[in-house]
Amino acid sequence: MYEKELEVALKAVREAGKIIMEIYASNELGVEIKEDHSPVTRADKAADKLISKILHENFPDYGLLTEESVDDKSRLKKDSVWIVDPIDGTKEYVAHSGEFTVNIGLSYKHKPVLGVILIPVTGEIYYATKNGGAFYLNRELLVKIHCNDKVNDLTTLVSRFHSNETEQAMIKKHSDKIKHQQIVGATIKGCYIAHGKAEMSYRFSSNTKEWDTCAMQAIVEEAGGFILKFDGTPIVYNREDVYNRDGYVICNRKENFLL
Repeated sequence: MYEKELEVALKAVREAGKIIMEIYASNELGVEIKEDHSPVTRADKAADKLISKILHENFPDYGLLTEESVDDKSRLKKDSVWIVDPIDGTKEYVAHSGEFTVNIGLSYKHKPVLGVILIPVTGEIYYATKNGGAFYLNRELLVKIHCNDKVNDLTTLVSRFHSNETEQAMIKKHSDKIKHQQIVGATIKGCYIAHGKAEMSYRFSSNTKEWDTCAMQAIVEEAGGFILKFDGTPIVYNREDVYNRDGYVICNRKENFLL
């Protein structure tokens, strides 16, 4: 299932990645601050426009929710909805850390069924489709990936810009199990957990939105892991309120849902 959707999403992230890297190299980022105090750049806007065009031309009947386009709520009447973040980790993009991604997710009846994540600086792609497995693609190398099975000596991934005292207190609380921290930007956290490179990551702030998690959740779940709100339930999509107000935990195994 979702073969055509995957093909089109892969094309869209690659084309968007070219534009993003051209602007990245030019250093003429055109940074602005939005109403929610988050940054937006020329690259965010250009990539958003390109991705939206490609998805709409190929799937005109699907809904579309993207970070940089006006949400007219018509998507709420649709079963299938593309959920797009043209640059996840705009602060990382502006800082030239290299740790930013292009996210294209697809939800069907409020559940993530496809995720494609490109890391433009390296060209690496992580993707998954419902019941089709999760994969890592680096040029010609294609590998099926799976979360690891570790329940001790855990590595948690933390954000360079969004880590806070609550997160550090939780890590300290579970220091008997959580032994390592690694700074990783954007949805690369979920990709690394899906790839077996780490075991968990907390997000306590309530400022993430559906486009920050949809593609990542599809990949993590197909790799055998979990993205759960603090009440233990998975995030659902195509909601009227797009904020993930409850925060979430990414983990390789249910045993590592540590609160």
